[in-house]
Amino acid sequence: MINILQESLWRQFGASIDMLKNAIELWPEEYWYTDKKFFYNAYHCLVFLDYYLTVPPVNFASSLPFTLAGPNDDIAEDAVDDIIPNKIYSKKELLIYLQSSREKCRALIASLTEERMNEQWEEPGDRSFALPEILLYNMRHVQHHAAQLNLLLRQKINDAPDWVSRASDKME
Repeated sequence: MINILQESLWRQFGASIDMLKNAIELWPEEYWYTDKKFFYNAYHCLVFLDYYLTVPPVNFASSLPFTLAGPNDDIAEDAVDDIIPNKIYSKKELLIYLQSSREKCRALIASLTEERMNEQWEEPGDRSFALPEILLYNMRHVQHHAAQLNLLLRQKINDAPDWVSRASDKME
């Protein structure tokens, strides 16, 4: 049973990550540094993809650093949430980060055992999820932002990537 769960979870989570990747790849280079709404959305999604895959999250450190805006700070225009990247990272840097998080996701899913299914992902003093639930939560978050990026692509270039029904690579 655990093998079917791992494979199914990976194929769907991997597909969500692939859809995010396809949207980032399609965004035209000429808009990367000028139309920042797309960048901020993609960056936010990638940071939280990585964060929700970090068990325990207290050990989280993004490979593309950011600053947390305080309540009195000016938040960068088009920023999503209070995470402000330290710079506008290149498309290549985001895609490398995405690939790293994709591998991290696959490894976490592969590590699930009956025992680990009950392990908790806990934010200090905040939320707590069983590992399968944080994985589903994370997958929904990725898909939410991939859809937003597809909307921006449709608005800007009248194009968007095709649907990915499942990741092409298996757990193995």
